[in-house]
Amino acid sequence: MTTAPSSLFTGTDPDTRTSRPGRVSTVESLRHVAALVWRGALRIRKAPDQLLDVTLQPLLFLLLFSFLFGGAVAGSTDDYLQQLVPGLAVQNTIMASFAAGVYLNTDINKGIFDRFRSLPIPRSAPLVGAVLADVVRYFVALTVLLLTAFPLGFTMNTSVPAFLTALVVIVVVGLCFCWMSVFVGMLVRTTASAQGLMTMFVIPLTFGSNVFVPTDTMPGWLATWSEFNPVSLIADVMRGLLLRNELPASITGVVLWLAGIVAVFFPLAMWAYRRRVG
Repeated sequence: MTTAPSSLFTGTDPDTRTSRPGRVSTVESLRHVAALVWRGALRIRKAPDQLLDVTLQPLLFLLLFSFLFGGAVAGSTDDYLQQLVPGLAVQNTIMASFAAGVYLNTDINKGIFDRFRSLPIPRSAPLVGAVLADVVRYFVALTVLLLTAFPLGFTMNTSVPAFLTALVVIVVVGLCFCWMSVFVGMLVRTTASAQGLMTMFVIPLTFGSNVFVPTDTMPGWLATWSEFNPVSLIADVMRGLLLRNELPASITGVVLWLAGIVAVFFPLAMWAYRRRVG
């Protein structure tokens, strides 16, 4: 990677990695964040294989579970799709949100953050840029899921405001869960470790919910957890918005869960980020 011009540095030695940028205005900070969000989008365009987890994975889960469990759970594939698709939208979004931590971990291991430290940008700009760039992945995952589900028999009974509300819910869910990803990505040393730990977390969280089977068919202890599981509550909200054109009462539990996740993992993520990047 080429060396930046000395005019970009505010330290006395343009080659030092410890030079610190001076105070950056709010407008400049926003411009830097926007540039790093665009960098994340360009990375996806130049390496489309990074979208495999939000394109092929939704297809595999949809086809596998709808044809494998549709008759057993709901009596027919068409009926099962009405329960499955909104839940899969939640699962796919949570899985897509874990990319932020993986990409940050990769950038640090490749030395890209050494470059960022030498530039007059806010320390938080690379972090915010990576998080906001993931919004593209949420929309890709949802679009692929719906375009595949409609020909299979999924139908939506919703209005434009309700559908837009569902999109907002998906984005907010992804942005809240991504702080877990950032915390893990900054805490571990290797990308493989970050991916492994996040997969170990998301599997019991999503499969121990009502995404794939109704709660009343589960054993007592699992049914109790499923009723309070944030994934179950978010899936119920998505079903209400996409199938019944209403915002269900479970939105209260969703708001409380998401607020709690941010309250716990945002400070932890920022601590781990500052500790890792200096």
